[in-house]
Parts: sequence; structure tokens; C-alpha cells
Amino acid sequence: MTTAPAVPVAPTMPAAPASWPDLLVAAAAECTAVLERGTADRGDEVWSRAAGDLDWSCRATLDHIALGVVGYAGLLIARPTDRYISLFASLDAQAPVPVRLEGIRIAATLLAGTVREAAPDVRAWHPWGHSDGAGFAAMGVVEMTMHSHDIARTLGLDWTPPDHLCAPAVERLFPDAPAGHGAAATLLWATGRAALPGLGRRGGWQWHGEVREGGTG
Repeated sequence: MTTAPAVPVAPTMPAAPASWPDLLVAAAAECTAVLERGTADRGDEVWSRAAGDLDWSCRATLDHIALGVVGYAGLLIARPTDRYISLFASLDAQAPVPVRLEGIRIAATLLAGTVREAAPDVRAWHPWGHSDGAGFAAMGVVEMTMHSHDIARTLGLDWTPPDHLCAPAVERLFPDAPAGHGAAATLLWATGRAALPGLGRRGGWQWHGEVREGGTG
């Protein structure tokens, strides 16, 4: 896969979000701002290339983010016990990339509102563990940050998600993650995207969405 030369992207430094809904909105703002900057001086052709090491194109990866984030909101609303929901979200295939990125921010806001309204005892099915509002919020953060990182690599952007976005997701979904590393580096390792010192890149992985006794969700 041919990628553009890496262009450093300065991370934004907002105050740490105070809640899971705030974290979702902040993650969407950070990720879409980075992708918008990477799109400004590149043609549409780059969005047909594979996103990082994925089999999906960058454009298809954006669709996957929207599908996943809206789907998590739907699961919290419908609360199925053994299946996915029947609503599938998608982005306008004809829209320019900046408009499609708007759809990611909309999806994150929908999930944030659903998480905010969900009672603590709400549970819904997910193949990687029946989860609650905090769990689905963490899943949304992982979808946005990790797949934005995949796309950023193909766009030639030297960008890593901020630790303050990644740390809560690591704590909630990857309880067995090794300590002593930065949160973003740990999340990249946990999702099979990078190695850590003394730990090779994972060939297979999944998160643990189930609610843990005494945990964060």
C-alpha cells in the first residue's frame, strides 16, 4: 500500500472530559478535525486506498465508524439480549469527505445523548460482552480513535489519539492491558495496531464489554 509522506499533526489539548458523553463528543471533534486537516490538500483518490492495515478503504472505514457508533446507541435503546439491532446507519456516498465527517460528529452526539439517558442498570447485547452505557461509550471512543488512526496513516498524518481520550476506554474495555505505558500506545497495542516494548503486535484481539464488579462501567 502506498501512503503519503507523514505530516505531523499537533494534538489538540482540551480539558479532560468530565463524563462518558463528553468523552464521545470530544473524541468525535478531535478525530474529525484531524481528518479534515488531512483532507484539505489531498484529492479524493486517497480515500479509495486501504485505511492503514485494514482491508477497507478509507471511505468504507468512515462508514464503519458511523454504523458502529449509531449501532451502539440503538443497542442501548432497544436492549436486545441475543442479537444486533435492525437499524443500520450509513453516510451519504455522494457527499464530499468534510460533509461525511459531519456524520461522524452526529453519530457521536446521538450515542452521547443515549448514554446520558441510560439508567445504570441498562444492559444490551454485544458479541464481546453484554454491556452498559459506559461500555458502549467506550466502544464508540475506540471505533473513532482507532479507525481515525488507520485513516490518518494512509493520509500521511503522524497523529496519535490523545491519552486523555484513550485512557478511559483502555480501563473500561481492556482490563488485562499491561501497565506502565501511555494510554494511546496501550490502546494501539490492545487493538492489534502496534507493539509495546517487550510485547509484540497482537495478531488477534477483542475488548471485554461486560460490566465488571467494582469496575468503571
